Amino acid sequence: MSYFAFHALFIVPPILLLLWSQKQPLAGVGGWRAWAAIPLISLVAFIYTTPWDNYLVWRGIWDYGSDRVVGTIGYVPIEEYLFFILQCILTGLWTYWLLARQAERPEISAPFGLRLVLLILGAAVSAAGFFMLQEPSTLYLGLILAWAMPIVTMQWGLGAGILWSLKGIWAIATFIPTLYLWIADRIAIGNGIWHIAESYTTGLNLFGLPFEEATFFLVTNVLITQGVLLFLLIKVPKSISKLISTSVE
Repeated sequence: MSYFAFHALFIVPPILLLLWSQKQPLAGVGGWRAWAAIPLISLVAFIYTTPWDNYLVWRGIWDYGSDRVVGTIGYVPIEEYLFFILQCILTGLWTYWLLARQAERPEISAPFGLRLVLLILGAAVSAAGFFMLQEPSTLYLGLILAWAMPIVTMQWGLGAGILWSLKGIWAIATFIPTLYLWIADRIAIGNGIWHIAESYTTGLNLFGLPFEEATFFLVTNVLITQGVLLFLLIKVPKSISKLISTSVE
């Protein structure tokens, strides 16, 4: 199986199904935010992930079958760059689907001290990621945490109340695509589309899926889900919102 065929079989069909089943107004919110959220998050993900993923391939942490890809830009297959965007679309549309079917929008609130607890937790996990960079066996895991957790922590700081109030949707929006991509990734590794270097991993596996890969899909879906929820629902001054809405129209 080629990397392109992997997209055609596992990534594109659920995206098309989610596009077909979207309710109006989009995400139950509508307006310029609903139209802009996924494209903007995809753009940010593409820019932020590109140098990091190129480093992973250059370092030999993961590699791909040269006969399984169309070509490369830098060290990374073209299909991998495409995946940066497709994952954002997949998880973003799934989050939209859930939001549009929410019976009632809850009041935005959070337990006292939640923001501080999340900030401390995020800082601790980020620091642990940087510490893991010192050992080859924890290098991949460390690179994932050091790359992702500062952004996750920033999202927690900005919108702890929103994320807590929508914790049910947050959990489902994150877990379902994560589980699906765990299965798809395990199939891809089993088919030799790409492989992970054992020397840079802990050796822990989840039904044959390296723990690091499982962590990657979990934290990236957390980033996407939280990014969508915050972009859609965080308060923006009315003057700015009106200006953007007018320019879009």
